[in-house]
Amino acid sequence: MQTDPIADFLTRIRNGARADHDAVEMPASKFKAELARILRDQGYIEDFSVEPTRVGRVLRVQLKYTDDRRPVIQGLERVSKPGRRRYVAAREVPKVQGGMGTAIVSTSRGVMTGHDARRAGVGGELVAKVW
Repeated sequence: MQTDPIADFLTRIRNGARADHDAVEMPASKFKAELARILRDQGYIEDFSVEPTRVGRVLRVQLKYTDDRRPVIQGLERVSKPGRRRYVAAREVPKVQGGMGTAIVSTSRGVMTGHDARRAGVGGELVAKVW
């Protein structure tokens, strides 16, 4: 039984990159699509698409690699979990890898990067870290 779809999303991307896949598929949701949008905007993935299937919708994420075929995503970490939620104020949003990575925060103004949350002065749930 799957209880944390966001952890499943991150794990599928992590495993797909390690296995040298071009794309990974998973059940779609609006929140996962927003996470994929942030990953695309920050340059961690090539692109994503939400496609209808016979039952429900599927999220297809095209992974991104360097010229020598190493994955662009070096690490993904789920921070706030269903059993232990982690909330941060705007001034407490962490810098990932000294500013070289990205924190993903779910705020009252939508899902955004840690940098954007600090600039907007809003805190929220610290969903994940990517580097």
